[in-house]
Amino acid sequence: MPSTIAAPKKVPAAEKDFLPLQGTDYIEFYVGNAKQAAHFYKTVFGFQSLAYSGPETGTKEKASYVIRQNKLTFVLTTPLRSGNAIADHIAKHGDGVKAIALKVEDATSAWEETTRRGGKSFLEPMSLNDGDGQLVISGIHTYGDTVHLFIERENYHGVFMPGFRPLESTYNPAETGLLYVDHCVGNVGWNQMNPWVKFYEDVMGFRNILSFDDKDISTEYSALMSKVMSNGNGYVKFPINEPAEGKKKSQVEEYLDFYDGEGVQHVAIATNDIVKTVTELQKRGLEFLHIPSTYYETVLDRVGDIDEDLEPLERLGILVDRDEEGYLLQIFTKPVEDRPTLFFEIIQRKGAKSFGKGNFKALFEALEREQEARGNL
Repeated sequence: MPSTIAAPKKVPAAEKDFLPLQGTDYIEFYVGNAKQAAHFYKTVFGFQSLAYSGPETGTKEKASYVIRQNKLTFVLTTPLRSGNAIADHIAKHGDGVKAIALKVEDATSAWEETTRRGGKSFLEPMSLNDGDGQLVISGIHTYGDTVHLFIERENYHGVFMPGFRPLESTYNPAETGLLYVDHCVGNVGWNQMNPWVKFYEDVMGFRNILSFDDKDISTEYSALMSKVMSNGNGYVKFPINEPAEGKKKSQVEEYLDFYDGEGVQHVAIATNDIVKTVTELQKRGLEFLHIPSTYYETVLDRVGDIDEDLEPLERLGILVDRDEEGYLLQIFTKPVEDRPTLFFEIIQRKGAKSFGKGNFKALFEALEREQEARGNL
């Protein structure tokens, strides 16, 4: 009887990424006064004026200032009248992030794929045209009143997008070394983290790459939980926080109270020289959380050798953490508005892919000191 050889099992091909993202295109903030906000971000953060849209360009209901530093682009938008969605957003939330715009090859396909998987449409694919070419934009809703826009600009060669004109300025402060968006963190309500994790998995094809529970992120008084979502190529990362039970009000609860809902808690911005960047930002008046000197007495025992001298890190309040692939340096600003909502993180990665788990206790104790001073702990 002839022997038979079993046919090799067919290995399924890796599933194609249905939402290939090329990174963050821009972040749009709805603000009460875009002209003044643009001046603040130029003066303090070192952005340059790029483009403008408003009544002078044919847009009657709002004004937008586009500012840029390296691959980091912010759009600051303000309403020109009351009684519209932008004005209502600001009345409810204060100044904050409305849109995280993601760069894609095909904005139509991105919208079709995500809405087919359960995403709620914010903007059907729209082609914008002018003498510099064609830009396609679409969008879906995410947590709270925040949206994701999909931007297809391969066939557009203008300064920003149709409807905008170049914005020349005689005031051009030097940059501070900010490079691009490293990640954006969202705060969601009680027991809403896992539903939003599922949204990013099902609707956008992201995967959960890190999880932190209330044992990882807690102090004597408060706690939170967090999961980090990443797209296929790792260019876009969205940690999602929710409150956890504690003796007192957590930073996430304070945010939800004052923002009046879910939204973007902070934007983390990459730099290649955090000491130089933070030194310049502090010189320009940006306020950072205070880290006690006791943190630095044991930090090298925990993270091992690093390239930087410890003295400037301690002087500036920069935190250090290590994972299997390297280490990172990070620092967090105080809220940049009177509402204790939006703040920024400055981060330099020296191989590390993580998010500073070893710094959580020191960071959240610093945040709690600020909450206590505001009477919100």
